[in-house]
Amino acid sequence: MLPTFENAALEAGRKIIEIFRAGYHVSTKADETPVTLADHEAEKIILAHLTRQYPDIPVIAEESVAAGHIPDIGEKPFFLVDPLDGTREFVDKRKEFTVNIAYIENGIPVAGIVYAPALGVAFAGESGSAEKLHVGQDFTVDRRETVTVRDEPEHRLALASRCHNSPATDSFLAKHDISECTNIGSSLKFCLLAEGKADVYPRFTRTMEWDTAAGDAVLRAAGGTTLTLDGLPLTYGKIGRKGEPDFVNPDFISWGSRKRALRRA
Repeated sequence: MLPTFENAALEAGRKIIEIFRAGYHVSTKADETPVTLADHEAEKIILAHLTRQYPDIPVIAEESVAAGHIPDIGEKPFFLVDPLDGTREFVDKRKEFTVNIAYIENGIPVAGIVYAPALGVAFAGESGSAEKLHVGQDFTVDRRETVTVRDEPEHRLALASRCHNSPATDSFLAKHDISECTNIGSSLKFCLLAEGKADVYPRFTRTMEWDTAAGDAVLRAAGGTTLTLDGLPLTYGKIGRKGEPDFVNPDFISWGSRKRALRRA
């Protein structure tokens, strides 16, 4: 499955960079978040790859959902797609935006890829193995390396959203005696945990499942975990909840190792 994800992400990334360099109009969706031509074109490319290779697996994709196209997933496995995570970074000409594709089975993200085309790097993971892909200017993979979470250092490094930080995040850092915190956009936060460059990512503002699934899949494959505030693993395919929109995540904390997560939650 990862080869399909990789091909789709690399092609989508190429299109995103073309638009990034050429210029684009920014629109605002009903939820007041920005959207550009790059979001739509990347999603078309990814959907074409997934439906060609896996025609029987439904795809929940951000821009399709925004347009009202939501397939029935029921109890079935499904894909989650965010064609351009970090649209605000994209619009502000920062390079942290990513392409996210994940496969969900029994509520668990079991495979995923996160590709940052402007940075020339991708992260992929499944079946307990994660790797970092170094991508050349021709949008092909030059080199691969295995990544894993690190042992807990004496001074832990936390990650926080560049655009969606909150007072609850500050309280969490103080409670856990974490003095170092780096702000970064998009799902790259999960990937920094996965490759052992940071230790914890608390998120206390709203996210959608397509924002987190691919990065969460990579993190879990690298040995980390993502827990809700009640200490349970974050699950996917959250639909039909009374008073709750579909596919909205609760607050969560991602940790660089399961042992550390269980001790700190």
